[in-house]
Amino acid sequence: MPQPGGATPHRGASPRNRDERIAGARLRTSPSGRTPQWVLDDALEQRQQALLSPGARRRRARRAARAARRSARRWAKVPRSRSRAWRATPAVGVVVLLMLWFTPGLFQDYALPVLRPYFPGASAPPPGVEAARAPLGTPPAVADTGGYRFMDSPDPGQPMVAYDPCRPVHYVVRPDGAPPGGQRLVEEAVAEISAATGLRFVADGTTTEAPSAQRAPYQPDRYGRQWAPVLITWSDAAEVPDLAGNVVGLGGSTPRQAPGRPFVYVTGQVTLDAPGLTEVLDRPDGAAHVRATIVHELAHVVGLTHVDDPAQLMHPGGGATVLAAGDRAGLAELGAGECVPQL
Repeated sequence: MPQPGGATPHRGASPRNRDERIAGARLRTSPSGRTPQWVLDDALEQRQQALLSPGARRRRARRAARAARRSARRWAKVPRSRSRAWRATPAVGVVVLLMLWFTPGLFQDYALPVLRPYFPGASAPPPGVEAARAPLGTPPAVADTGGYRFMDSPDPGQPMVAYDPCRPVHYVVRPDGAPPGGQRLVEEAVAEISAATGLRFVADGTTTEAPSAQRAPYQPDRYGRQWAPVLITWSDAAEVPDLAGNVVGLGGSTPRQAPGRPFVYVTGQVTLDAPGLTEVLDRPDGAAHVRATIVHELAHVVGLTHVDDPAQLMHPGGGATVLAAGDRAGLAELGAGECVPQL
């Protein structure tokens, strides 16, 4: 009959039958004649094993073996890994000290640039971020007709400074104050400069960063461990005094150099006079002139400066709204700069 609660114990598993079986077995006793508790426990365990089916005994044995192996692995691995960590740390310190002592020039030129990005207040990212083995694009084949000039180089022996064609040129836009259709005009201008140079531009969206003449080229808290993207902002003379008067745009880039390598641009800025260009947009051909202004400033960013020929878009006061032959020749040359993965 089922006991109250609905549970029916297995036959032979009740405490009474268990004690009777143990009492009937030949058990070891102490000198005092008493049977120790551990002897009783062992006898009970052996009896329970005997009641199990052969399959159940095999399953229990396999579980016990697996548990033993897991325990052995835990105790075998932990001490070894800890000892390796303790051995490696002094070894790294010794290597660094030896490099500093015997080859300070080698450490300064090659090891320090790799370590510097991880120091507090670093001014450059880890070298080679996004660097490819070959240029990402090819500048168009155009006749070199002259009619262009490059921005001044920090090195008199280097005639031009360009962006590294083996990595993308990222850019962000601060849209505050932009006139209607301003974002579309920026995208069209960027596409035109990209096609004329072969450089690959990548839009990284919008930003709240303000234009600044002292803009830091490396801002890891804002943009991560890479060179800051080119910053395009719509502004006014109250924020940027250089936009006063008849100036409708500013553009330029920041050069950097790795030891033994040419200067390359790593980031730049385009600052557009939002009130003045909004007025230009109200004219019948206003959109073409505003787009030309943005292309002109982006050409400064990639390395062209002003020319005296009013037929070229890089003439500061000319009426051209499209890139002319001289502009295109200069931009194609800037798109064929050197790759510098060391930056």
